[in-house]
Amino acid sequence: MKRTLVLPLFLMALAGLVLAVGQPAQQAADARALRIHQDAIVLDTHVDTFSGSHPTGWRFDVRGTPYSPEHPDGTSVDLPRIRAGGLDGAFFSVYIAGTVTGTHAVSEARRQFDAIYILLTSHPKDLVVCTTAADVRAAHKAKKIAVLIGVEGGHMINNDLAVLDDFALRGARYLTLTHMVNTDWADSSGDKPAHNGLTDFGKQVIRELNRLGVMVDVSHVSDKTFWDVLEVSQSPVIASHSSCRALCGHPRNMTDEMIKALAAKGGTIQINFNDGFLDEELYQKQKALEPDLDRMRREAREKFPGPENAQKLAAAMQAVEMKERSVGTTSWEKIIDHIDHAVKLVGSEHVGLGSDFDGAFMPTGMEDCTMLPKITAALLAKGYSEKDVRNILGENVLRVMEANEKVARRHGGE
Repeated sequence: MKRTLVLPLFLMALAGLVLAVGQPAQQAADARALRIHQDAIVLDTHVDTFSGSHPTGWRFDVRGTPYSPEHPDGTSVDLPRIRAGGLDGAFFSVYIAGTVTGTHAVSEARRQFDAIYILLTSHPKDLVVCTTAADVRAAHKAKKIAVLIGVEGGHMINNDLAVLDDFALRGARYLTLTHMVNTDWADSSGDKPAHNGLTDFGKQVIRELNRLGVMVDVSHVSDKTFWDVLEVSQSPVIASHSSCRALCGHPRNMTDEMIKALAAKGGTIQINFNDGFLDEELYQKQKALEPDLDRMRREAREKFPGPENAQKLAAAMQAVEMKERSVGTTSWEKIIDHIDHAVKLVGSEHVGLGSDFDGAFMPTGMEDCTMLPKITAALLAKGYSEKDVRNILGENVLRVMEANEKVARRHGGE
């Protein structure tokens, strides 16, 4: 009996020794990761906190209801959590559903711009609007949070370049060409093709964006629209919140060929944290539910029409959400898998973070922006250099902004 205890006791002692030796090494690694994360400029290119597209229906009130750190369960971004997560800036989305068109979409978009500026005036010590890469760097130096604006859906310009110019003057620094449905001039990945990519007017939109120094965002567009954009745009292009189709086949993700082409023109893919864009098995489960979910959404809208039924409609939509959530989720480490896949394709200079916080379902372990330092630590643990990590956290987006600003100056735009 005594002999049988020798080996287990030895292994236990060895395990204790390894643990004792390993703890200081891990502590040093953790300290290094925290230092790099705090010192780097961390930019998220897609946050839906202002736009009201969060699945629970929560939003910042477009009339400018005073900011509060106390938000309903399920949200991912507020001022205290931004500080805690070392998030130095974000592109907050102006978003109206693609089915809302015409002058109503324009006016609703403008109301959301106004809401953002009202919020900024309420928190001048913490928040500052930024429209250039230099502005972001200055905000970081001043320890303020950079608020940038992205317009999520070309339908909001109402087929009018003058409206696009107005949005740029209001601070928009990227335009997502489509959302889940086609516009009159560009095909979406979520709709049946109607234009074979970009129409002639769609190509005018790209040229005007280049002139204004506003980045073209190819998240949500069809594959053919993507290729048309790359052919027309003189400026580097971003995918503000898309992941890798090689790892998860969702059509919102980008193929390896697309990622390489985007990078070849100086652009970046900003990895989306939405769990259904990260995990193929989960995506297939969600896809199988879509017919039932679409039916439930349609029936809810028919049963509760008009603003007077808004609360009842929201409750019905929560039931849809609960059904969608019933298939489970995935782990935050999948984000690292997608970052790593893209980096292996095109290098660390063309990959970044586009979380979709407050606009999508987050994976376990990345429920809110306080958890962003885990990405820095995980990349360093995989052997990424400090420069690689800084690129991914925010420097790549700043470079693309600077390139767009340079093209705009050449054309006499913004």
